[in-house]
Amino acid sequence: MAKPFQAEFNNSCCCCHQAARVTRRHFLKGVLTTGLVSSVNLMFPQSARASEHQAEALVLTCIDFRFVDLEQSFLSGQHLDQAYDWVTLAGASLALTGFPHPAEAEAFWDQLALSRQLHNISKVVIIDHQDCGAYASVYKQPFSDLISEQNLHTQYLTQAYEQIRQRYPDLDVELYFAKLTGEVSLISSHQS
Repeated sequence: MAKPFQAEFNNSCCCCHQAARVTRRHFLKGVLTTGLVSSVNLMFPQSARASEHQAEALVLTCIDFRFVDLEQSFLSGQHLDQAYDWVTLAGASLALTGFPHPAEAEAFWDQLALSRQLHNISKVVIIDHQDCGAYASVYKQPFSDLISEQNLHTQYLTQAYEQIRQRYPDLDVELYFAKLTGEVSLISSHQS
């Protein structure tokens, strides 16, 4: 025959060091009270408050850690500090072509749709950068100069612009190229 459960614990109180006894009745009473309070919270849930927080833009950047501080500083200078949803994908604009997998492009479109739905964004900002490893993995030949590298990025940024405007014609789209020197150049700014 199984021995009956005994829920008596002898613990000493941390403040007065007296023995404290928790009976099964007190234990179950505490569990039931906690359960009732939790049930009330589940019966009357609060809706998400994302709609109370408006963002101005969705920003797409590369995952390269070398540019994070520069990008944040730049965005702050554009009066977007604390007012954007941030998506990072290797290659930034290159990811919209499905690099390295189609899931990257799909993730961007999902995030853009959510950002628009939840935070009512009015524009998309894409920042590509110099010396991008994602681009280097696709284009094996090193660039002869910065201008040719920037021109290739401009092609992909423009393609990204066209794709975004096709799906969301009312969104403004700004395209930038960040250099290792810390300079961020406007490639194109298209307003709806």
